[in-house]
Amino acid sequence: MTISPPKILVVDDTRANLVAMRHLLADCGAELIEATNGNEALSLCLDQQFALILLDVNMPDMDGFEVAALLGEAEQLRDTPVIFVTAAYADDLNRLKGYRSGAVDYIAKPINDVILQSKVRVFLELHAARMQLQHTLEELSARNAQLQVEIAERQRVEAKVRHQATHDMLTGLPNRVLFHDRLRTAMQRGGRRESQFALALVDIDGFKAINDTYGHPAGDALLQAISARLNHHVRTNDTVARLGGDEFALIFEDVSGLPPLLERCQQICDMLAQPYPLNGPRGDFTAHVSASIGIALWNEHTVSDEALIQAADRALYQAKENGKNGCVLSAH
Repeated sequence: MTISPPKILVVDDTRANLVAMRHLLADCGAELIEATNGNEALSLCLDQQFALILLDVNMPDMDGFEVAALLGEAEQLRDTPVIFVTAAYADDLNRLKGYRSGAVDYIAKPINDVILQSKVRVFLELHAARMQLQHTLEELSARNAQLQVEIAERQRVEAKVRHQATHDMLTGLPNRVLFHDRLRTAMQRGGRRESQFALALVDIDGFKAINDTYGHPAGDALLQAISARLNHHVRTNDTVARLGGDEFALIFEDVSGLPPLLERCQQICDMLAQPYPLNGPRGDFTAHVSASIGIALWNEHTVSDEALIQAADRALYQAKENGKNGCVLSAH
């Protein structure tokens, strides 16, 4: 990477002074840019970046004080150091005025070459250090941005892995692992409040016939459609999980009583029994299935999550025995 040499702007309305400056600063390691008046200097400052400005105080139309004041008003220029070159160095009032205008130093005329070269060297070293710091900060900022991208990608991958570990790949519903976790959480909450919750196990009647007749892709499409209906039908604080195959589980939070619970489950039965327009390997078809649901209502005497699941499973078996497409409440 090629680094351009720093630039010094020399502003003086006398050509002879510009030539003298050019000679004195020929070996300073900077590129010299010259301006013969204030307007030209301001125009150059807007287009280029300077490490230092050597500014003659006594110029017609716009003197050095005015130029320095205008430079200080521009945000991108106010940090550029300005050294006034003046014959009025001994005038304390002029010196004070110069500092108020934004000057960082003075050089008196006639110019002492050693003093000029020494001061210019100091400011060039400061500029080099500032540029190095800026470059380092830019590298750090770029690296930090890259780290943020890498962290975000890692978090995305980790979140995806966590989601895959707790959700069914086909339907996107919570899987058996997450279902058990939420069931235990519901039991812990239930022990701390008066409201109840209920567990419903859902088995799809007639699913095997769809698989056998139309193939597994059609069966998968049916499971996805069933999952979407279940997900749409329950409240946001309830849980719909796929336990495997055509078995689903529902955790109903804040159950207010048996009649509303049984009514909700019957609505789910009716909803799942509606036709499913699907697309299979042999073309479009309509699937007709139903659901058997076993319900277990949690109470403070329920000893474990497994006991609640077994109670719901017994009720599900009874719903199947009763002819399917219906709900049965456990008597546990």
